[in-house]
Amino acid sequence: MESITSRSNPKLKFVRALQQRKNRQEARLFFVEGIRHVGEALKAGAPIEELYFDPERLKSPYGLELVERASGAGIPVYAVASAAFETIGEKENPQGILAVLRQRQETLEDYGAGNFARGVALVAPQDPGNVGAVLRTIDAVDASGLILLDGGVDPYHPAAVRASMGTLFWRPVIQTDFEAFRKWAEGEGYTIYGSSAKGGRDYRALIPYRRPSILLLGSERKGLSEVQRGVCAEIVSLPMRGRASSLNLAVAAGVLLYAMLEQVT
Repeated sequence: MESITSRSNPKLKFVRALQQRKNRQEARLFFVEGIRHVGEALKAGAPIEELYFDPERLKSPYGLELVERASGAGIPVYAVASAAFETIGEKENPQGILAVLRQRQETLEDYGAGNFARGVALVAPQDPGNVGAVLRTIDAVDASGLILLDGGVDPYHPAAVRASMGTLFWRPVIQTDFEAFRKWAEGEGYTIYGSSAKGGRDYRALIPYRRPSILLLGSERKGLSEVQRGVCAEIVSLPMRGRASSLNLAVAAGVLLYAMLEQVT
């Protein structure tokens, strides 16, 4: 096990560089920090490239066990001095453990009605926290995975990774464009349900939801376009009884996913 004491160590410089989207995309790597996230990555057999820990901060028996498990699995492990470790994480009070992982390269061709029965597709989401929270809810209702359409936020943004609470390692995240998604969904026989503030049917009135199905949600700012609305078998709405004109994207996804869970055939 190698020790690192200098903040200017090349390996730590590389980890810090992964805070930028451009560097994550070029390297096809990202990082996670914290005991829970690293633990979930190990449980899931995620492709961990390296693990860094701070012996002064990491005192949890479970956290130390994770270090031993990673080392036993042949993953390079580095003990980092506290002052140097502070430079590689984003949290104000780091738990003292961080892992660098390889991004999964998921494609639509890897999935279909047989192994992706219920999913969520987001059009150009802008908030990484929303993406992570939606992925966490997908796991909570035992849906299949997440499809990100037409760009938007990087699902490996540190805020998205944190908000997913480890579910990023268990559920697929597919990035593609809307036209490819449309052709795939049509070919696989999916029923697409959209949501819009202008939807004519209350989400609770749509019984039953059919599977295989995709819940399609527009961007936080623009919602679904006319073309995107056109691929939906049904457009549903969430009642807004106060002054707000819409719900947060992740909240809306959560409400609709649980409704679909209860009413799906």
